[in-house]
Amino acid sequence: MTSIITVKDMCLWYGAHQALHHIGIEIPEKSITALIGPSGCGKSTLLKTLNRMNDLIPDVKITGDIRYDGTDIFSREVDVNQLRKEVGMVFQKPNPFPMSIYDNVAYGPRVHGVTGRARLDEIVERALRGAAIWDEVKDRLRKNALGLSGGQQQRLCIARALAVEPRVLLMDEPTSALDPISTSRIEELAMELKEKYTIVMVTHNMQQAVRVSDYTAFFLLGELVECGQTDDIFSQPRDKRTEDYITGRFG
Repeated sequence: MTSIITVKDMCLWYGAHQALHHIGIEIPEKSITALIGPSGCGKSTLLKTLNRMNDLIPDVKITGDIRYDGTDIFSREVDVNQLRKEVGMVFQKPNPFPMSIYDNVAYGPRVHGVTGRARLDEIVERALRGAAIWDEVKDRLRKNALGLSGGQQQRLCIARALAVEPRVLLMDEPTSALDPISTSRIEELAMELKEKYTIVMVTHNMQQAVRVSDYTAFFLLGELVECGQTDDIFSQPRDKRTEDYITGRFG
């Protein structure tokens, strides 16, 4: 098992409030790792640290060691734009740009210097196919993306992330705003994508973690209580707090 992201002894504060305490976790390559736990326990905070989205929040202080592909992500040599290209993000609510479907997907490649029309066409088609939405939108690429349904918008946002050829996809509750049919489409898509990409998914839905993830990490009050193969975490958790959470005694 090769880890693409390694976190050691990481603590994070928002101002005086400590949100994460001594987190240590390894994210195996080409797999799905689910982060579960009650609201406010630090799952999304950790996720947003992995591609330095937390840099955008004032008064954040982070200690410890986070490495992506062996490199310290906070090193001065690290180009944050390049990091976010390789470690992409899909948010809880679909957030397409108010522009055409085509321009949404072409946006990232253009920012990174791709200008040729033929090359952009190829990238857009490949990303939309990768996000399992090409057949639904191929005849309306010039239409505004805001006209798509919620589930289609979320798959478009996944296509937008795929267009810049990331290695890791961070998904912050990607189905919480969607209906059950759209949710199952996104889950199936995630399971297909792990053949090429590493996925880290925050989810409130434990059934979803069981269905799609290879590994599960359980967070509580800013601590990582335990982490392991999903089957083991759900069938024989080592920590009583994990057992109480997954059996519904709290949360």
